[in-house]
Amino acid sequence: MASKLDAVAETHYPQLRHLTLPVVALTSAANGRTNGMISNSAQRASLVPSYPRISVYVSKTNFTHDLVMSSGVVGIHLLRVDQWDLIWHLGLQSGRDVDKLSTLATHTRTTGVPLLDDSLVAYDCRVINTMDAGASTFFLLEIVDAHNGAAGDVMTSSYFRDNMAADKKAIYEQRLVDAMAYLEPLSQVVDPMSSWMGPTTTV
Repeated sequence: MASKLDAVAETHYPQLRHLTLPVVALTSAANGRTNGMISNSAQRASLVPSYPRISVYVSKTNFTHDLVMSSGVVGIHLLRVDQWDLIWHLGLQSGRDVDKLSTLATHTRTTGVPLLDDSLVAYDCRVINTMDAGASTFFLLEIVDAHNGAAGDVMTSSYFRDNMAADKKAIYEQRLVDAMAYLEPLSQVVDPMSSWMGPTTTV
């Protein structure tokens, strides 16, 4: 594992981490199935306050990706620095193997997507556009509703990397190495002609 991580250090990736965004939880639902995941690629995507939007990249290999593509609804949650257990719950297991949201308190608002009760803020969003990004899909989301939770400091990516427990860090780094193996080939092909045709199913 160390040699592969060392190889990453020789690329532009470590410097690109300065552009990394807060750690967020994503939720989605389609055809009665739900899932949640962890991401650090969500950001504000509008310069106009009256049109609040968020953009996010989601790996095509993630179960949540399939749900978002099908239903076109997403929950984006800013997390607090005390929500480590939630991050490991959503980030270190697959929704194909376990119903991750079944043990978490959730509610719905406008779109019907499950929103976590416990987060700094939960944004209820609809997909309004997509772009193929090789190993992932870029989703442009409009915020249609929001839920404010308990106050606290935002879980940033730098805080996450600097403060995770040693045992979880080992698992996290191994998952990064494993991801490189199957995402690298996908990253080499971007389809500029792909177009999202809208939701094909309901929540």
